[in-house]
Amino acid sequence: MVYRKRDMDDTELAWLNRLPTDDAIEQLRRCCGSETWCRAMAQHRPFASIGELHAVADRAMDSLAQSDWIQAFESHPQIGDMKSLRMKFSGNQEWSSAEQAGITSANDQILAALAKGNADYLSKFGFIFIVCATGKTAAELLNNLRERLPLDPAAEFHNAAVEQRKITHLRLSKMDRRA
Repeated sequence: MVYRKRDMDDTELAWLNRLPTDDAIEQLRRCCGSETWCRAMAQHRPFASIGELHAVADRAMDSLAQSDWIQAFESHPQIGDMKSLRMKFSGNQEWSSAEQAGITSANDQILAALAKGNADYLSKFGFIFIVCATGKTAAELLNNLRERLPLDPAAEFHNAAVEQRKITHLRLSKMDRRA
């Protein structure tokens, strides 16, 4: 993957390297809700560069079990569910709100269709619909949900993991000592 300009640069990475392990895990949990991934990342410190941080993140994700991915998925609010976004996920609420900014202007019809699609998706796959929502409108998110809903469980689990990876990298790029 290629990463664009990010808020955190190589010189700012030192703060993450210096944190006590439990504090580093807490910061990393804002990027990915898998405890296994967070621990692997915290134990790999110190990171010499942003590039290394992202490379280690990919390697740690490559070794996750399905249950670890599910745990990561569960750390997200459902797409379009602004109530759960505000109430349940305060640790990454600011990022989730910004990532789902395209939802705020959605009409009631699209929000209702997202709610129904989310329920159908959860019923079929056993985990919430995961998508990197940054820059997408509510209509685009709904179309993506509708395209993925007919897929078989193995293919969709792969899609969800790919999207989780995108979200994690995006959040790693945003993470800095002001967090």
